[in-house]
Amino acid sequence: MKRLPWRSYYQLCKPKVVAVMLLTVVVGMCLALPGALPWAKVFWALVGIGLSASSAAAINHLLDENIDRQMARTRYRPLPQGQLQPLQVLGFALVLGTLGIGILFSLVNALTAWLTLASLIGYAVIYTAILKRATPQNITIGGLAGAAPPLLGWTAMTGQFDPQGLLLVLIIFAWTPPHFWALAIHRKAEYAKAGVPMLPVTHGEAFTKLQILLYTLLMILTTILPYITGMSGLLYITGVMILNLRFLKHVIVLYRGQDEHAAIRTFWFSIRYIMWLFVVLLVDHYLVIT
Repeated sequence: MKRLPWRSYYQLCKPKVVAVMLLTVVVGMCLALPGALPWAKVFWALVGIGLSASSAAAINHLLDENIDRQMARTRYRPLPQGQLQPLQVLGFALVLGTLGIGILFSLVNALTAWLTLASLIGYAVIYTAILKRATPQNITIGGLAGAAPPLLGWTAMTGQFDPQGLLLVLIIFAWTPPHFWALAIHRKAEYAKAGVPMLPVTHGEAFTKLQILLYTLLMILTTILPYITGMSGLLYITGVMILNLRFLKHVIVLYRGQDEHAAIRTFWFSIRYIMWLFVVLLVDHYLVIT
């Protein structure tokens, strides 16, 4: 049965990834202001950031078409399957990006619009087109663009930078390498076949597992900072330490090589981890448990 065209365009947007990203945006918004939020601005900020993120995702599909054809995880995407043509994807991405950035400039604020544009370029161009193919540290360097969403939510509400907003960026930045390198171990052979210099391909699994462990410890330290700085309270630190212990358990199993499925299990848990971390941050903020 032939896929309906709108489903192919919908898949280009990576809706599940964008949904998790928008959750971090909402948390950034809520933490930025005490009391009620300006809901009209919240709505337009989410629309603008969501459209921009979808644009970046579509560009990622376009630039990674040759890689996607060679990997089991991505070979059924719209471009490798011939459901859409490159010019259609490019046009779709440009429309989404123009609408998203335009909404942010006109209905939110210029700072958020510029930061969102920088994130779009950072992910879609600098990471996807350059770093991904050039260095095994692609995730580490390019992770900054993917870590920006909570800061975008913060600036959407305040129109200015704040050190606490940057803490949220730091958490996602430290979380990104363990998250992606776990997947890279699981898909090592496919990345090697596609010519993508992911860390397990260039430096081996043992070295990558050590890096995952070290970055996980760094991530745990960054997650404590909101409590130390007074940004969050007792509920947050209790919840995040439970999450940290579970994450660390997965990583230690992976590091020791005790389970052949440990890499993919670590990857999937890392997604649940970051979602629950931001949910706990949000609940703590409104319950004000100290």
